Amino acid sequence: MARKKLTIIATKGSLDWAYPPFILASTAAALDYEVQIFFTFYGLQLLKKELDLKVTPLGNPGMPMPGGMERFMPVLLTAMPFMQRIMTTMMKAKMKKKGVASIEDLRALCQEAEVKLIACQMTVDLFDLKHADFIDGVEFGGAATFFEYAGESDICLYI
Repeated sequence: MARKKLTIIATKGSLDWAYPPFILASTAAALDYEVQIFFTFYGLQLLKKELDLKVTPLGNPGMPMPGGMERFMPVLLTAMPFMQRIMTTMMKAKMKKKGVASIEDLRALCQEAEVKLIACQMTVDLFDLKHADFIDGVEFGGAATFFEYAGESDICLYI
């Protein structure tokens, strides 16, 4: 019997959006799925050697804030430059306290489980990135690479 296949498209490059593709991919791989993640646009940030991921409270009305601050903090205040740094620091501290794996650890787990990590070459070119900016083991391809794999997938997710 052929292994089930999962394809994920990762388009977001913030800390909170980094978790879903890696958690779902590593879980599927543990369940013996063949898995590919296609990283495009801002999702490319998740493959860089040097991660500098941040949480952005702006435009994220579902983001819970400590002590119910969302009731007192207007949306405009979340646009203040210091808020991104504060929210990122708070989120990282909470994740550490709760024992949540880092993105680096989840990414390494995916690589150990032979999840294919594909960087969109068009987006790499668009943002003037170099192959050397990315972690080892990343493959590069375009939309055709994605469709070749996705066309045979049992599950395809857009994140």
